[in-house]
Amino acid sequence: MYLEIVSPEATLFSSEVDSVIAPGVDGEFQLLNNHAPIVSVLTEGTIRINTHSQSHLVFDELHGSIIPHNDDKKVLTVVINSGTLEMKDNKVIILAD
Repeated sequence: MYLEIVSPEATLFSSEVDSVIAPGVDGEFQLLNNHAPIVSVLTEGTIRINTHSQSHLVFDELHGSIIPHNDDKKVLTVVINSGTLEMKDNKVIILAD
């Protein structure tokens, strides 16, 4: 599936991924390939992106830097304050604050 994470300032992430774990209002939830269409409000927390092509990084939006995190080389971590997620036709778009 394809994932885009967009903030008011810039596109933070745009790539093919294996899965996404997002902080929903009622708790974390995971999206996999061919997931049913969904729209959800996101709360403050961490988006975890499972992918084959990136090293594990933490994106610190407040400081605008990407920091190495641990040894899992298939996971990216993006910290958000809030946002909205939409998945349709194997494309996930996250509008993050």
